[in-house]
Amino acid sequence: MTLTEPTFANPSSQPAPERERLGEMLVKAGKLSARDLERALSAQQELGNLLGQVLIQLGVVSELDVAHTLARQLNIPFLMADAFPAESPEVPGLLPEFLHTNAVYPLSVEGGELAVAMARPQDAFVLKALRLSTGLTIRPHLALEADIEKALSEPVSEEVEDESDDFDTGSDAGDFVEHLKDLASEAPVIRLVNAIVSRVIDMRASDIHLEPFDDGLHVRYRVDGVIHNAEVVPPRLSAAVNSRVKLLAHLDIAERRLPQDGRIKMRVKGRELDLRVSTVPTVHGESVVMRVLDRASVRLNLDKMGFEADTLERFNTLLAKPHGILLVTGPTGSGKTTTLYAALAKLDSASQKIITVEDPVEYQLEGINQIQVHAQINLTFANALRSILRQDPDIIMIGEMRDGETAQIAVQSALTGHLVLSTLHTNTAAGAIIRMQDMGVEPYLITSAVNGVLAQRLVRTLCEHCKEPYTMEPALMQSSGLARFCKPGSQVYRPVGCEQCRGSGYKGRTGIHELLVLDEAMRRAVLEGRDASVLHGIALQSGMLSLHEDGLRKVAAGMTTLDELARVTQDQSDA
Repeated sequence: MTLTEPTFANPSSQPAPERERLGEMLVKAGKLSARDLERALSAQQELGNLLGQVLIQLGVVSELDVAHTLARQLNIPFLMADAFPAESPEVPGLLPEFLHTNAVYPLSVEGGELAVAMARPQDAFVLKALRLSTGLTIRPHLALEADIEKALSEPVSEEVEDESDDFDTGSDAGDFVEHLKDLASEAPVIRLVNAIVSRVIDMRASDIHLEPFDDGLHVRYRVDGVIHNAEVVPPRLSAAVNSRVKLLAHLDIAERRLPQDGRIKMRVKGRELDLRVSTVPTVHGESVVMRVLDRASVRLNLDKMGFEADTLERFNTLLAKPHGILLVTGPTGSGKTTTLYAALAKLDSASQKIITVEDPVEYQLEGINQIQVHAQINLTFANALRSILRQDPDIIMIGEMRDGETAQIAVQSALTGHLVLSTLHTNTAAGAIIRMQDMGVEPYLITSAVNGVLAQRLVRTLCEHCKEPYTMEPALMQSSGLARFCKPGSQVYRPVGCEQCRGSGYKGRTGIHELLVLDEAMRRAVLEGRDASVLHGIALQSGMLSLHEDGLRKVAAGMTTLDELARVTQDQSDA
């Protein structure tokens, strides 16, 4: 489709119909409420911007949703950055200043027609200027302004790189810090960082990784536990992007040799996001990781966390006990803290005093006293726990048992009539018993204090829109152990990939669990000094299903796949 000047009305001359149509389309698509549209239209009268820009600034709708809707309204293609050509064609008559100012990126020239990516393709003046300056027919495509600016900024000139090297020598450290502050405060950098952060909502990402290398700052997202590569920020902007993040997190941007931790609270696409920021120095610059704590997406309900009915019933029984220790184990990112939060949410905080000690406090729970560990002032887990016991709590949650001192106080708390919930970094439930012994807790104290241990992993669930049923070979069903949970000839599912799951075949995650309850046989084995593998075997004889077996039940139910289960449970030994 060829667009010339008459195709789009000038926004300044006919604002109402066009803007109302865009808003109505977003409302009909369920991306926007009618009330938010009214607010945006009122704000637009004061700000004078295009409606789409106002909606994005207010955080009520995502930039991608606006872009897709605008592309449909204008009947032109929408392009992401990965669809841009590797090199932009040289077009006589187009000055770089014009392209930067108007967010235009030339895509191709064919048969007297110039294809361009534009952030504002409805701007008739820019279209006319392009046509007059090039003498070509203009075929616009819609693209995000941050993507266009990034494409226009590459490749970085040698002069810019040399200039940044001069700053890094340390001879003008103060000037360099001011230079970084200036760069981090520029509109393109602010928009770029906002775009990087806002993408987590559409991707359902749990972490953002900004990793510096020779060719620039690599942006990567962790989605459902798996890392996905995104764009590469050019070297010219790497330091500015990191500095922008550090400024938002109230970190010292002058300190680039030591790790730092901070926090960012921001409203993105109508949702409150809490970002936990960590920076560490690398040979190419600072690596920044932002853990996304999305209050809207967290599920603090044990019934919706993947527990099988029998496991949940036994877990609830342990939660109902008046005293003792209940541990949740697993590697980093396996959902241990979320499970503990869900357990606390289930307990009655109105009739019981509940205190937590965490590092950091990830989500604030109503009716629960939460303490943030602060190592700089010696407010450690152990020191906080000593003070907690004088607060007369009924239930104590310890974010993590990190040392013997914390473990000893937790045991004493359990023996003096408190219910203690905590986490440990072990691969299996039985391994938690051995880890406590390694931290110096005597076996007789463990058997007296510990009620049970829940080991947990998160497996990706199959996308409901594209998963495909198939009949597995009987031999594979037998060798995998799936035959125990599936009838002969039963169908299982495999991933396919579609738009809903971004081609991965998976969407979302669910938990798999093994729950070890300390019965008499287990207590005898602990007192006899048995190792983790023997304890695990005794638990299996007592009716516990291992993580792998619980995962096989999820495969049989069509929730996940054998490949995904193998990826998550391939190393379950604590030897």
